[in-house]
Amino acid sequence: MSTSNLAEEHVKPAVRWGIGHALPRTVLRLAARRGDLQGRITVEASTGADLTGLFDEIRARGPLALTKVGHTTARHAVVKEVLTNDALVTTRPRYGAGILGKLAAWSATEVMHPVQPPSLLVTEPPAHTRYRKLVTRVFTARAVEQLRTRTQAIADELLDGLDPANPVDLIETYCGLLPVTVISEILGVPPQERATVLALGAAAAPSLDLGLSWRVFRTVETTLNSFDAWLTRHLDALRANPGDNLLSRLITAREDGVGLTERELKATAGLVLAAGFETTVNLLGNGIALLTGNPAQLETLRRQPELWNNAVDEVLRFDPPVLLTGRMCVDDTTIAGVPVRRGRLVTTVLAAANRDPSVFDNPLAFDVTRPNARDHVSFGAGRHYCLGAQLARMEGEIGLRTIFDRFPDLQLLSGARRRPTRILRGFERLPARLS
Repeated sequence: MSTSNLAEEHVKPAVRWGIGHALPRTVLRLAARRGDLQGRITVEASTGADLTGLFDEIRARGPLALTKVGHTTARHAVVKEVLTNDALVTTRPRYGAGILGKLAAWSATEVMHPVQPPSLLVTEPPAHTRYRKLVTRVFTARAVEQLRTRTQAIADELLDGLDPANPVDLIETYCGLLPVTVISEILGVPPQERATVLALGAAAAPSLDLGLSWRVFRTVETTLNSFDAWLTRHLDALRANPGDNLLSRLITAREDGVGLTERELKATAGLVLAAGFETTVNLLGNGIALLTGNPAQLETLRRQPELWNNAVDEVLRFDPPVLLTGRMCVDDTTIAGVPVRRGRLVTTVLAAANRDPSVFDNPLAFDVTRPNARDHVSFGAGRHYCLGAQLARMEGEIGLRTIFDRFPDLQLLSGARRRPTRILRGFERLPARLS
């Protein structure tokens, strides 16, 4: 093996992991040991612990708490202010012109990644404006609603395949399969290739998290390479034979005669796969756990099924799929009266803002009748507001309503386990008895 091949296959990936995951994880762990709020929330999140007390601590430190890492907030109004401020941008950590910066530049990969440019998650105006406008023209509320009938059929088919007499892991048999099958519809995946996309979706989803282990990181990178190669062939096939799916429409979408580049198309498809899979899996799993744990709320939904949409928003408020999101300050600014200097990281704890008592009455109660449940910030705010919000709500409503209609006596069994992730919040295993 040549020196250049050795670097590409072994050394560069190790450097990418070290800078992008091992180093931030080590810094945050050290900060947590010293009692730093930013360090504590990321470390304690990975244990699956109840973070309610920590949310209160952050909120008590003022509108924008200063930490060793940057600033953090648990207040609803401040989260929205941060996410809509043009001086703060979405980015992974920056390492400047020093040795870390040079190593990061040397080890960078050209393979599509959901949290690397040109992904909508980390693209900023003016490129973001053009890019999102084109994507939004395809991912409309009407387009999502057209998927409703098919989503219902997928949910029914999945539940038809379960044996009520035997315990099942709902994450494996239902919560994971429903969203990734819907994603296959969106991407126009032929039936014979859907097993491939199912495997790719499950393996690529952790790409959205921080502090991955070396094993998971390598699995993610290998999967993204495979998805990139598969997508090249798939886009060529759709150009030759467009179908009635959103990716085919996105290929032909134009604004002033200009469409998305090949790399932008791939980035969008990758984001749909990774974000659309992981966050909806978490929404469904968290919702099932909340409703089985609150039988009076489930009974309310049986008496008033028109509340299912609101129940989905209450699940998103009470136990959101994404714990927090960060922004990097690129120009000196002021947030909630607090000066924030260029180069500082600002972390918005979405799950804490969703329990802000100044916005939500009795915020620690799970209440499917809550009149302002939809005021949660689980989809973010501003220019990076989640593009798939309507799709997630629709899948959540159908997925949760259908399983409880089909199996009204569903009970969770011992052995449920939270994912050991820092940003994403959901279940890794959810054993249940259906009947």
